[in-house]
Amino acid sequence: MKVLILTVGTTREPLEVALSEHAPEGVVFLASQASHPVAAELLRDYGASFRHHTLLLEDAESLLEAYQKALLALKKALEWEAKAIVADLTGGTKPMAAGLTLALTGRGVVFSYVGGERRDPETGRVLSGHERLRLLEDPTARFGLREWAGFTRAWNALNLGMALSELESLLSRPLSPSEARFYRAMQGVVEGLVEWDRFRHQEALKRLSAHLPVALAVAEAWGHGGKVRVLKGLEALLPPLQSIVEAGEKPTFPLLQDLLANAERRAALGRFDDALARLYRALELAVEADLQERLGFTLKDPKTWPEGFPESLRERVLKPRGLMDLLEAAFDLDLAFGQRGTLAQRLYGERNRLQALLQKRHGSILAHGTRPVEREDYERLRDFLAGLDERLRPLAPWPLF
Repeated sequence: MKVLILTVGTTREPLEVALSEHAPEGVVFLASQASHPVAAELLRDYGASFRHHTLLLEDAESLLEAYQKALLALKKALEWEAKAIVADLTGGTKPMAAGLTLALTGRGVVFSYVGGERRDPETGRVLSGHERLRLLEDPTARFGLREWAGFTRAWNALNLGMALSELESLLSRPLSPSEARFYRAMQGVVEGLVEWDRFRHQEALKRLSAHLPVALAVAEAWGHGGKVRVLKGLEALLPPLQSIVEAGEKPTFPLLQDLLANAERRAALGRFDDALARLYRALELAVEADLQERLGFTLKDPKTWPEGFPESLRERVLKPRGLMDLLEAAFDLDLAFGQRGTLAQRLYGERNRLQALLQKRHGSILAHGTRPVEREDYERLRDFLAGLDERLRPLAPWPLF
């Protein structure tokens, strides 16, 4: 079924041309109080050949109302199971035509306009009998605006799988060489973020280093400020990623900060159980990174332990009964090496508060219980860590469009 959505003005002839040329099986009229009689005349003379529905605008100069009515017209066409939808914006006020266009671009609708070169010199209207119908290309289809809007929504929602899908749609279209180069580079950038989110830092750095400069160069050449801002923001996050890769398997504070940033992304998605579980691991990693930075050995790797490492702490370090047992062992280890006021000791000094903050984690379905973690449970522990030491703050978030 072919449906024509028709804005109705006070001039009848161009609307008759649209009806004749398109030969629709269904028509939705968008009419104003002033043009409603014209719609009635068209129904009287032509209505026997098609299904019809009329939507009446109270204010023909309201862009908002025209937009809303156009969406209702599309809904009616879809209710009729239209296989093809044409929107003719010839009649009616300029806000009616603008509202129709704004509402229906990017939705697979064909636009048409009845014009003509010979016009009345006084009114500017096309002379009767000289009308000519033109099909108008939806510019959002040519430039992939809908797909790009879908990509940015997916990016901002951290839905990287959907972002890749939207890029695939863009790459399947006819593109200029620079467009193809940009979208392929963005594909590599998103794939790099996917690897980063999986803690596969080396692969993430490899992909981002290869594709981010290309995407940024094209965006700068285009002068697209929003794209440049986001890509430069991502570029600024590469040094911490580089340091994580260079450290290999050593526990470091950049790695800890990346884990905290990963927790923030989980919390942004409402996955507070996952986010709080990451904070629990962050507490262990904080002790390991602190010892690595100060004393130069890896707590969980006996091969790196220096002379004088207390054998009495071996089992407590390698097989702690829980987080508090590890914190106590690290506390004693620092004492054995003459260290005072360390991060491990401060954490152990806050053990009572920590145990209270972690109670929700222990009752989580991802730990030992059945209850979900709430936002405030996650945020309380996150804020506690950030306030304890500036090194326990997450890396900057990925920039958003």
